[in-house]
Amino acid sequence: MREMTYDELRGLPEGSYVLIDIRDEGLTAYGMIPGAVSIFVDDLGTNRELADIPKDKKLIFYCEIGRRTRELDESLECFGGRECYSLSEGYVGYVRAGIKSKEDREERKKRAENSIQKKFHKQLFSPFARACKTYRLIEDGDHIAVCISGGKDSMLMAKLFQEIQRHRQMEFQLTFLVMDPGYNKENRALIESNARALGIPVTIFESTIFDAVDTIEKSPCYLCARMRRGYLYNKAKELGCNKIALGHHYDDVIETILMGMIHGAQIQTMMPKLHSIHFEGMELIRPMYLIREADICAWRDYNELHFLQCACHFTDTCTTCHEDGTTSSMRLETKKLIAELKKINPYVESNIFRSVENVNLDTVIEYKKNGVRHHFLEDY
Repeated sequence: MREMTYDELRGLPEGSYVLIDIRDEGLTAYGMIPGAVSIFVDDLGTNRELADIPKDKKLIFYCEIGRRTRELDESLECFGGRECYSLSEGYVGYVRAGIKSKEDREERKKRAENSIQKKFHKQLFSPFARACKTYRLIEDGDHIAVCISGGKDSMLMAKLFQEIQRHRQMEFQLTFLVMDPGYNKENRALIESNARALGIPVTIFESTIFDAVDTIEKSPCYLCARMRRGYLYNKAKELGCNKIALGHHYDDVIETILMGMIHGAQIQTMMPKLHSIHFEGMELIRPMYLIREADICAWRDYNELHFLQCACHFTDTCTTCHEDGTTSSMRLETKKLIAELKKINPYVESNIFRSVENVNLDTVIEYKKNGVRHHFLEDY
């Protein structure tokens, strides 16, 4: 399929084309080009909306980085003989096109910081500071590696760390750490440009994790995540850090609890902090623990920021890093389930979160402590 650059797209007369986003809902939820129509690539052949587009309009398809749309066959019957194009660099190219100038970067930085201090102080900074205090995540003398993946959560976490450090209630150091495990050049460039735009001085190091998991057919994302954690610990320790900070939020916690019960037959939670088993003296902390994902999205959208959902090189060929072979990931399905349950019980999210704070061992048949199983009959 012929390619069209974003600059060429902007030069087309309004109304002469239709933009079609062929990514799945896990990716479109992170943002779309304004005015685009969402039609998942597997549904192109049967979509009535596509068939009803006037013949005189150009069809301009885009995916995440332009790879999948280049491979579309414009002679397919569903395209109806219309002029068809693949948007060069896809959604990532659109995002990068909007943050090129130094003046624009400085304005975005100021706006993002002001919104944390004022408009979103209650929703973002207050729960961030409360989690740090409640779970004792930051202590005097800490050197924290703030791990940035390029998504909305870790980018906001970096800004919140800068804000809490500005308050100077404790003395601690920050290193904003980005690992490149084999990103596409487009995805790495977007992470770098977003970091510059938000005033985050990142330290980037490279690994070959993607090459290592590229041939793994079953659960490559699980293995990738485990390997990434190890590389981050190792690099952080090498840089003199004693903690790594990850951007998991409140919704991640409740989804993990429910997923463990439904899919893992276990009751466990995502802890606010953990001692590393393999890296002595290192801790993992989650300072976004009490922040709601909807508030993160609201901050992102208010500041007109665009981040990647997943920056790996599988993004355009697997759908949202799923493990089960279905279109939607297990976590996305759990998110939908919680949304349905909330229609019946508006307190379902807080109840799930609090359930692991109110475990009554007198009513538990069997549990594990330090890897050792205990049965209720032991003390019956």
